[in-house]
Amino acid sequence: MSVSVVVVRAQEPEDVAALTEVLNQPRAIWGTLQLPYTSLAGRKARWEARPARWGDLRLVALVEGKVVGSLGLDRFEGRRAHAAAFGMAVHDDYTGRGVGSALMQAMIDQADRWLGLRRLELTVWTDNHRAIALYERFGFEREGVLREYALRDGIFVDALAMARIRK
Repeated sequence: MSVSVVVVRAQEPEDVAALTEVLNQPRAIWGTLQLPYTSLAGRKARWEARPARWGDLRLVALVEGKVVGSLGLDRFEGRRAHAAAFGMAVHDDYTGRGVGSALMQAMIDQADRWLGLRRLELTVWTDNHRAIALYERFGFEREGVLREYALRDGIFVDALAMARIRK
């Protein structure tokens, strides 16, 4: 089922409580490097400690005014200033309903038209087939497998390195 209207906008400090809910969802934890049971206070402290850097992007997706997804893009510096990495999460109740696509489209538009980025990169668990399919729909290609990349639920899990290079 597709969501009729997904609004994407910049993340604001007052979104932290809603983002804590999104990122504490079981599927969101499974698909990201987030830890279970992250408190609102912990997430607020992380938000406040993050330096505002030109070229970084923090987006949220809303459905009927509720924050249901987030995407963060971090631009590299120096000789890698043409590139950035991103991560995203969607509330468990809103997966498969166009939220991820809306976030991806907004991020790629910003990266291509306003930041002049040539390379966007990410890592995704090799068994996260839905996310991989989404990224491939947006032109990302598999570049390699990162063996035992991180611990997830007591097991070291492989990740795919993927990238989109703007022609």
